[in-house]
Amino acid sequence: MTADTTRRAAAGRSGRPVKTAAAIATVTASLLLLSACGDQTDAAIARREAAKNRNPHAPLFSKLPKDVQDKGMLQVGSDITYKPVEFRSNGAVEGIDPDLAAAIGKELGIKLNFNNATFDTLMGGLKSKRYDLAMSAMTDTKDRQQGIDSTTGKKIGEGVDFVDYLNVGVSLYTQKGKTKGIDGWETICGKKLAVQRGTVSHDLAKDKSKACEAGGEQPISIEAFDNDSEAQTRLRTGGVDAVSSDYPVAAYAVKVSGGGNDFQMVGGAPLKAAPYGIAVPKGQEQLRDALKAAVELVIKNHAYDGVLAKWNVKDAGVKEVQINGGT
Repeated sequence: MTADTTRRAAAGRSGRPVKTAAAIATVTASLLLLSACGDQTDAAIARREAAKNRNPHAPLFSKLPKDVQDKGMLQVGSDITYKPVEFRSNGAVEGIDPDLAAAIGKELGIKLNFNNATFDTLMGGLKSKRYDLAMSAMTDTKDRQQGIDSTTGKKIGEGVDFVDYLNVGVSLYTQKGKTKGIDGWETICGKKLAVQRGTVSHDLAKDKSKACEAGGEQPISIEAFDNDSEAQTRLRTGGVDAVSSDYPVAAYAVKVSGGGNDFQMVGGAPLKAAPYGIAVPKGQEQLRDALKAAVELVIKNHAYDGVLAKWNVKDAGVKEVQINGGT
């Protein structure tokens, strides 16, 4: 048989080469792989993710806005550096807020997905719709409700509604055995104080510093940081005399830092007790009310008590869930 005869014999009726068994197997495997992967468009991925997170049979699913039901998820802005309220451990987000959010999401039949950001950018993130909610040890205040910058007194946005879920105050702590005469806010004039930027502690420190000057004393030297961990580091190295932060955070730092040997609480009971709230943009009343109902149900079924006991903040529990209960 000549070479030309061989080529003709290896051709089909159309004159094109006949596919070998190996080629057919390769094509079949590719088709099967594509079928297994399914539709990979953004819309299809979103539908699959929503179906995975959504539970239409949850007690409060019907109370959610339709677009939230469809997505099966709420994006939550949070400063995930605030132990024990929210922090990362081995890559996972843990703490009081994430645990409560998981319990709330179970009653709503959706997932509350935490996104990390610095605290002072959260309100802007809500305004730009980057987040649906903010849940980040955020104190419910009239200024935040009304969209007013607490430093300038100017209106910078529409503000938010709060669903209040914890009641906490502000505490002071120093290096252990080195209080430098600090025994509360009345003894902090002229001292160096570290705070987290944009927090109630920051506002309180500025107010107290003005009071020091009005009383003929030296102002407080305030150092504001992006997160509380940086403030703690500053105190640990002796760069400041004290740190002010929310009671759960202060108590946790005093208990665990250096095995309990780094810091000590000063000043007695927390000052200026106020509620933490889940911040919801104005105009989202249906979502706000669904969240309120979910917090109430979590309290009723005792999942709330379990979270507070786990993180040793039972004294911060609320009996009644309020909307905009801060002053």
